[in-house]
Amino acid sequence: MLSAQVKSATRAIEILELFKRVRHPRSMSEIAAALGYPASSTTVLLKTLVKLGYLNYDRHERLYFPTPKVTSLGEWVPRALFGSSRVLEAMRDLQSATGEGISVCTKNDIYLQYVQVIYSTHAVRFDIDEGALRLLPHSAVGWTLMSTLPDERIDNLIRRANIAAEKTSERVSIPDIMARIRVIRERGYAWTENIPFLGGATLCMLLPITIQNQPVVLTLGGASERMRANRDRYLEALRRAVKSVTPENPFDQPIDIEF
Repeated sequence: MLSAQVKSATRAIEILELFKRVRHPRSMSEIAAALGYPASSTTVLLKTLVKLGYLNYDRHERLYFPTPKVTSLGEWVPRALFGSSRVLEAMRDLQSATGEGISVCTKNDIYLQYVQVIYSTHAVRFDIDEGALRLLPHSAVGWTLMSTLPDERIDNLIRRANIAAEKTSERVSIPDIMARIRVIRERGYAWTENIPFLGGATLCMLLPITIQNQPVVLTLGGASERMRANRDRYLEALRRAVKSVTPENPFDQPIDIEF
């Protein structure tokens, strides 16, 4: 019974996430096909979401679409997470200056999580969904988040991440990651190409705030050729954006990094 309840809860959330991606009304059969669900259980879930007020059902067209109640679930979250620190404005400024994909990420156990995302306006881009998780050692963002920690804790995180990796090929070398983190500490920012996306590049810096006592990183990423050609300009724009972010409490201190 518990397993069935967990499966139903997961599927209900996945239905709402599907609408976030497609942004258009969908029929029951389209939803079931997109998510690989049986038609019978999809019908029950959709009827339940309609009854709870999260989906609207057009009986004539036989189409479903989210209601404003879905928006109300999370509209308060950015303010609760970022307070008056101007993070959202900094993201928009950086996206306007570069056109690249912009994200704010934080540490979630052995993972980094994409808390807020603004998608790139360029034709060639790499989109990541808000809320997505990635093992910390598998990207420049994760290395930057880990750079705030003592070396012994980083060692432990990498070992745990290697155990959690789905494939043996995804396991990383501890000395290699430690070397990358030392460079980030020296430079004050991270730059990498072809990680985690082949043909992509990432540029990121720590923000002077925390979320739930966890470090926060501001990131821009896009096609490596374009990022490489604009690296200096993008880095300057990133530094301006980070500098514009102030802690909510005037007595808060920026994150300290031990070199």
